[in-house]
Formats: sequence, C-alpha cells, structure tokens
Amino acid sequence: MKHLIIIFFVLSEIMAWGQDNGIMNGISGGALKPEQENMDIRHYTISLDVDPKARLYKGYAEIELILKNAAPVILFDLKQFYTVSKVTVNGKPQVFTHAGGLVRITSSQNFSTGKQTVRINYGGKPPVAKNAPWDTGIQWEKDSLGRHWIAQTCQGDGGQIFFPCKDHPSDEPNEGADMIITVPKGLVVAGPGLLVKSEAKGNKTTFHWKTNYTISNYCLVFNAGHYVVERKKYTTSAGNTLPMEYYVLDYNKQKAARHLDLLEQSCRILEKYWGEYPWVKEKIAIVETPHLGMEHQTMNAYGNRYRYTKIGNSDFDWLLHHEFGHEWFANKVSNNDWGHMWIQEGITSFGDALAREALGGQKEYLEYMRQLGHSAQNRIPIVQGDTVDSKQAYHGDIYSKGAFFMHTLRYVMGDEKFFPALKAFATDSRYTYDNMVSTRDVNDHFSKVAGMDLSPLFRLYLYTTEKLQLHVREAAAGTYQIRLLNLDMPVPLDVQTSEGRQKIKVLSRETVVRSKTMPVLDPDGYYLKKVIIE
Repeated sequence: MKHLIIIFFVLSEIMAWGQDNGIMNGISGGALKPEQENMDIRHYTISLDVDPKARLYKGYAEIELILKNAAPVILFDLKQFYTVSKVTVNGKPQVFTHAGGLVRITSSQNFSTGKQTVRINYGGKPPVAKNAPWDTGIQWEKDSLGRHWIAQTCQGDGGQIFFPCKDHPSDEPNEGADMIITVPKGLVVAGPGLLVKSEAKGNKTTFHWKTNYTISNYCLVFNAGHYVVERKKYTTSAGNTLPMEYYVLDYNKQKAARHLDLLEQSCRILEKYWGEYPWVKEKIAIVETPHLGMEHQTMNAYGNRYRYTKIGNSDFDWLLHHEFGHEWFANKVSNNDWGHMWIQEGITSFGDALAREALGGQKEYLEYMRQLGHSAQNRIPIVQGDTVDSKQAYHGDIYSKGAFFMHTLRYVMGDEKFFPALKAFATDSRYTYDNMVSTRDVNDHFSKVAGMDLSPLFRLYLYTTEKLQLHVREAAAGTYQIRLLNLDMPVPLDVQTSEGRQKIKVLSRETVVRSKTMPVLDPDGYYLKKVIIE
C-alpha cells in the first residue's frame, strides 16, 4: 500500500501541472487562423546548429504543405525568441514579417493551389525551461561529470517555441519529418524515427533523424548528451521484430539492460489491451533526460532515476510506463483539438491502472482507481469545447477523472464488450495516425459496441462537474428503494446487503432491494458518486 500512495502523490504533482504552474510561455491550439485552415502540412525538415556554450540555435526549417485554395498569405507560428533572416517559397525569396509570434509570408500575386515548399532561415536563443517538463523550453544542463546535457520539451507551448510550424493539434505532417541536428563533438543526439546517419566534421557532429509517420509538433524535439545505446530485439504481438533502444548516459550503462526489461514488460501489457506497438517500421526507444519525462514519439524522455516500486512480484517504473503508454494514446490516437486532451491523458492514465491489475491483481487495480477518484477536483468540466487552447484544456482532471471515466465505462459495459471496444478504437484506421479524434468519436464507438446509447454517461462525466447521484429510501422495514437522480440511462450497480452482494440495474424510477441493514452502494468504487439517504 505504501508504494501505491507514494506513486499516487508523485502522479498528483504531474496532474497539478496545468493548475499550479500554468502552461509556460505561450499557447498552442485554439481556434484555427483562417490562413492556416487553408494549409495541409505534409512534411517538416528542421536543421539546426546547436551551440550549448552560447545557448544559441541557427539553421532553417523547410515545410512542405498543400494550399487548399490560392491565397495571398502563408502563415506560420514562431515565437519571438528568434530572428528570421530569409524566407523562400519554392526556391524564390519572399516578402515576410515576423511579429506577434507569426511569420507572415505575402505575395503580390496569390500563392497557387497545391504543393508549396517553404524554407525559413532563423536563429536565436530558445526559451529556457525553468521547471521542465511542466515549464517547457530547452534545458542547457550538465550531467554529473560536468558535461553538456541538452533536452527539449514543448507540449504546452507547442513546436512554435523551437521551429516555425502550424501549431495546432489537428494537423500533423502526413509524410513525417527530418531532424538534422549539429552539436559539439562528443555529444550524441537522440531523436524521432530512425537515425539516417551521423557525420563528424571538425569539432562538430551532425545527426540526421527521420520519421515517415505522422508526428505531432511537440514530439519534434531532440535530446543530446554523452549517451551510449543499449539495444535488444523486440517481437510485437503481431510478430514484427524491431529494435528496442535506450539512449543512456555512459556512466549509467550498467542500469540499461534491466531498464529495457521493464520497458518490454510495459509493452507486453499495453499490446494486450491496445494492440500492436504503433511504430513497427522504426523503433521502440527511450532517452535519459534531466527532466522527469515526456511522450516523444519513438524516443520517450525518461528521468525518473530508476526509482522502481514493487507491484506483485515485479519491479515497475510508473513514469516509464505512463509515458510509453502515450505511444498509443497521444501519438497514434491523437485528439483533433486540445479540448479533447482527456483522450490521450485519461486513457493513458487508465493504462497505468491496467498495468497494476496485470502485475498485482484486481485489488491493486481497485485501490489505484480509488486513489484517482479521490484526486478528482470537479472544478471545471473535462471537455470545455471543441476549439480550446492548451492552457485552457490542461488541468488535473483530464488525468484522474478521465481515467476514472474509463474505469466506470468498463464496469457499465462489462469486460467482454469493453476491452474489445478499447482495442478496436486504438487500432481502427478511422481513429489513428492521419485521422484525429474527438470525444464524439469515442462516444459513438463505445456506444456502438455496447449496443446502447452511452451519451448520458459521457455528458455527466466529461461535460459537467456533477457526480452520479444515487437516492436511497427505506420504504419499509427491510426494504429499500434506490434510484438515479441525474442520469437518464440504466446502469449496473453493486449493492452490499445483509444477505450478501448483488448486482442490480438502477434507473430514474425506484429499484427495490431487501436488507436488514442499510445497503452499501458501489462498495468497490466504480462510480464517482454522491449517495443521498432519505
């Protein structure tokens, strides 16, 4: 029990990120700008020469996009930390301005419909993260031997704090991205996708990383340190073999093999419930970072310092497991607006509970869910709209209450329907990779599998701050009437009576149970509830 409570309080610190510390320097998402709604991003190339001594970036970003309609303006987000020196479109220099966090490229004649290749040369000092990953930016850190150790995080602010982009979760580059990062010799760069090559020249080394998958802006980051790479082969649940890698600081190399074993353990558990690991053409990888962690696609950041706990008879690293779970929910299944961020955070947090059940049994699972239920604040709804920016969307309940909602949904549907529905959602092409999702998609999918309209339950948990209200009235000696007050659909309910436990269906009209003592409703805690006794 002690280890579970410790984990819960550490997780609570993460869930307090948006409430207590705010979301950093800028805002990602929100209502799409008309000029950007006209753009479909296809590919990013980010090429930077990184100088940790001067704390400078210098390089370019090349963005391939499709204009849906001819337009006089192409518009990108880029914070004012940088100076833009040159802009070309299809190789031709263009007039531009860089003000208010926007690079506005204009033409006396419209840019034509179809494919455009924009190259923006820029440089400057990126913002420094004072408390990464909650406060995003770059970390110019030193490892324990006093050597440069560089990390990037930008989930809250978005990629715009590092490179020019269309900073909205609804548009990921369909054809992937290249990151070409040059660092002082001796440093090793870890990035998304596959390492195309590394090339030393003089006192610098350039690393070229490439992914062909869609990828979110906030996953287009790199880490650099005095890394060595520990590797093993992993065969997925569908029989595909790919590398599993850990970019670990050289003096921690002896810890890497055991750490990869725990990563494999997490992958086996999550594949059981969510289907095959999503990025089989590339790699499974983590990188040691000076901050706690972040879900960077195919190169998850890890900084929990090997603080394992015991669940059942197994070692477990909650941070490793949680961030890795985002490879499915966040990276593969991505919300089309920050307003639906609970999908990635809540379902991934529910995946943390499933790991506890897999390793420690139902008792461990139920205790963890009770802890998450107790942490739900219910101050603002989980879903506040369809065009919400990152600052407005981010609060603790998208983790705790979002996970608890999935726990409730599991109980209402029953395992025989819920788990196939969950795996289908994570593997259906309508909801994955190029196709972004909303809460309505989740609602419609699970309702179809359940064979009933689950909208009232979705509305109660996700669009209001109410708890399920259950009314209990003693109608006569040994007879109790139970009904729902604020949910217009029948749901199952465990009731502990003097004769033992029974499962009933409760509705807005009374359901009668017999007991010599006051019945206990939902003793295992499957609902966030308020029981009113008359």
